[in-house]
Amino acid sequence: MTDTRSTAGVTVGSRGAPAGGARRHAHPGLVLMVIAGAQMMVVLDGTIVNIALPSMGRYFDKSQTDMTWALNAYTLAFGGLLLLGGRMGDILGRRRMFIVGLGLFSLGSFLAGVAVNFPLLLAGRAIQGVGGAIASPTALSLITTEFEEGEARTKAIGVYAAVSGAGAALGLLLGGVLTNYFSWRWVLFVNVPIGIALMVGAYTYLHQSERLKGRFDVVGALLSVAGMVATVYGFIHVAHSGWNNAETYTVFAAAVVLLASFVIYEAKIVAEPMMPMRIFENRTRSGSYLVMFVVGAGMFGMFYFITFFVQGVLDFSALRTGFSFLPVALTIGVVSQVVARLLGRAGPRPLLILGTVLITCALLWFSRVSASSGYAGTLLPGMLVLATAMGCLFVPLTVTAVSKVRNTDAGLASALLNVGQQVGGALGLSVMTTVFGTAGRNYANTHKPDLLKAVGQSTGGDQALAGKIGQRLAQAGNNGIQPADIKKFVAGLPADQQSKATRFFTGPYQDFTHGLLAHASGQGFLTGAGFGVVAIIAAITLIQVKKNDLPSGPMAAAAA
Repeated sequence: MTDTRSTAGVTVGSRGAPAGGARRHAHPGLVLMVIAGAQMMVVLDGTIVNIALPSMGRYFDKSQTDMTWALNAYTLAFGGLLLLGGRMGDILGRRRMFIVGLGLFSLGSFLAGVAVNFPLLLAGRAIQGVGGAIASPTALSLITTEFEEGEARTKAIGVYAAVSGAGAALGLLLGGVLTNYFSWRWVLFVNVPIGIALMVGAYTYLHQSERLKGRFDVVGALLSVAGMVATVYGFIHVAHSGWNNAETYTVFAAAVVLLASFVIYEAKIVAEPMMPMRIFENRTRSGSYLVMFVVGAGMFGMFYFITFFVQGVLDFSALRTGFSFLPVALTIGVVSQVVARLLGRAGPRPLLILGTVLITCALLWFSRVSASSGYAGTLLPGMLVLATAMGCLFVPLTVTAVSKVRNTDAGLASALLNVGQQVGGALGLSVMTTVFGTAGRNYANTHKPDLLKAVGQSTGGDQALAGKIGQRLAQAGNNGIQPADIKKFVAGLPADQQSKATRFFTGPYQDFTHGLLAHASGQGFLTGAGFGVVAIIAAITLIQVKKNDLPSGPMAAAAA
């Protein structure tokens, strides 16, 4: 048996060669750079794509409701396969699966970036999610392989956690810059060279971990993902077609069957479940998962609706949109550090109650938006309250999720928190989008007579022009007419009709679309506030952990 020792916290073989097949001795800084870089890329993707969604929607001629799939295709694959991805690293080797995950993530980014149609974009995003589900849990596991327990590992986990927070802020800025100065495609292409460089670094510097014996719970993973996809599809279908539709009930029935089958399969049938039910026996831990689930639901929806609102109503560029979110990222970073220091004295329960109350207040504040709402007077105050809430929540939730958990389940306990955030975000966004779509349709039906009257007034009695505009509005349907299509339509009119058409589209029609977007967004935010109320109740009734039950060491460092 090979004797192992550690050098600067990195495990190496007895002859000075890295154990497990690394190609050369690695400085611990290089090892950490590879691992943290992968986490940065995965986290960054969640925000960098969000900024580019309106531009993507214009390119593919998709409505705001349709574009939720560009997020959900990723989050459902990522959240649904995260536990299986971690298991794959344990059984097949962490370095190997780390490289495979990075490869899939880079491939998905490339396919989504070159997409010429919407299905190809979604396929690429789903492949990204699969890659992220393999790379992300494996990256955290590699820290335990590469750094010995103690100061070296604690510092490495601290860097890993800091990178996770910085990735979200960097994604907001980078997404705005790339979309504004290049194209929405570059928010996806940017991952390709980074992914390739990290794959080379992983192959060169990381050690191959010991491969454990075990089985993959493939059936459980497929049942959970299929059930969540069916649920999300059902809500998106309602947003388009309403509840009076046989397909809607068929899809929801299938979702119930699939998710119920998943629970039964995990609890009663499979020998090695990816989600053993014993993890939910602790009341506080179950409460932390529920809080993260509903907070993720409201949080994802908030970022999504604000992105479309500031670009669609306030006419912000992608770059300005990215900078408009910067105070959120900075506030989260500051508040998280303060909360990490208060946690030992106050305990997690008061901080979680405060955080859930603040996030509910923020969403209620956002529900008041109107077409005349400004950034500084309406959006920014709510965003700062929301950021404070998130800072109050993330550290205590991470700590309570792993309190009183057996060592063999520590990785599972923390991973399920991430699963809850991703899955809750996808399902919550779909519910809020359903409300958005329904409110938008009702607003359009109510104000349609006024809009048609404005057509006649703007065209000055030109019946031929009024007919052309009316026909174009009918063709647009629920998606509305994109600015580029309006310019093309106006340019195709006779010279004497162009000024009249421009007057309509820059006046009454713009007021109509801004009013619709603001009203529907407000109703979506109100639904998010309902999620917040559930989170408050869960925090008050389920979180019972005491200060002396809090974990210490690497897990606490990761939370901080």
